[in-house]
Amino acid sequence: MSGRGRGRGRGRARGRGRAARTSSPATPSSSSSNMDEEGPVLFEFVLVLKGDPHGIQRLPDTSADFVAGDERPGLLHLREADCGCCRWIVNVIYDARGKMYLHIGWEKFARYHRLEAGFMLMFSYFGERDMTVKVFDETRCRRHYHGDIADEDDD
Repeated sequence: MSGRGRGRGRGRARGRGRAARTSSPATPSSSSSNMDEEGPVLFEFVLVLKGDPHGIQRLPDTSADFVAGDERPGLLHLREADCGCCRWIVNVIYDARGKMYLHIGWEKFARYHRLEAGFMLMFSYFGERDMTVKVFDETRCRRHYHGDIADEDDD
């Protein structure tokens, strides 16, 4: 056993502040679920789009605490999971209560991916402001945009 699992009470908490200890999503302990080409996934969260999917989007409080840590990033680098060719720089803003929102740049990302209310987005945070996003439509099926599924039948 590699010790990389995310079980309760085992191993050292990653990240900054109390958010790393208060909520850690249950994920399978296989290395493929915790790794990406950018390194280990430090935190994952799901956002269900409500209202206007092109408007400002508030991140869940626990994820905002984890991503922001002691220093609040002014922007995040978003890209589609399994695709290194397209990146979106999205400005992040905070309200007076410290709530975190995706702002400038989000609308371009949302329009490009044809996001709609009811879609579910799974974000994986790698640190250093880098995140990947998986998009699931209203049927809860993952959308693929840039041929990120290998075409294995062409051998």
